Amino acid sequence: MSAKVEFSSLQDLLPWVGKEVVVSDWVTITQERINQFAQATDDFQWIHIDAERAKQGPFGATIAHGFLTLSMIAGFTDRTMGVKAKMSINYGLNKVRFVSPVPVNSRLRARYTLKEINEVAGGSQSVWQVTIEREGSDKPACIAETVRNDYF
Repeated sequence: MSAKVEFSSLQDLLPWVGKEVVVSDWVTITQERINQFAQATDDFQWIHIDAERAKQGPFGATIAHGFLTLSMIAGFTDRTMGVKAKMSINYGLNKVRFVSPVPVNSRLRARYTLKEINEVAGGSQSVWQVTIEREGSDKPACIAETVRNDYF
C-alpha cells in the first residue's frame, strides 16, 4: 500500500511545486463498478454494459466510461493525500484528456504532480496534474489537471 502524504499548510506544499508527490495503489475496474456507474449516470451505451456485443466491438470487451475513469481521482486522492485543513473542496478541472480506453478488469493507479499553488483568502488553491495509468499499457488512460482549494 502506498504511504499517505500529509500536508497541514501552504508552506508544506510549496517545496513540491513541479514535482511528483505521490503514486496511488492499483484499483481494479470490474464490470460491477462499470454497471454501477452506468446506473448512477444513466449512461447505458453498449460498449460499457453489454459484454456479448462488446466482444465483437473495437476493444474485444466492455470498457469503462471515460467519466468513470475521471471520477476515480476522488478516491485515489482520498487514499493517497491528506490535507489537514478546515475544509477542502474540488474547485474544478482545467483540462481533461481520455488518452486510451480502460477495458473491464484493468488495474488503474494515479500519479500526482503539483503544478502550481497560490494563496487565496484563508488558504491555498493548488493545480495538480493527475495521470491515471493502466497496468500494462504504455499510454495513460486519462490525464487531468485538477484544481482544489484548501482552507486552513
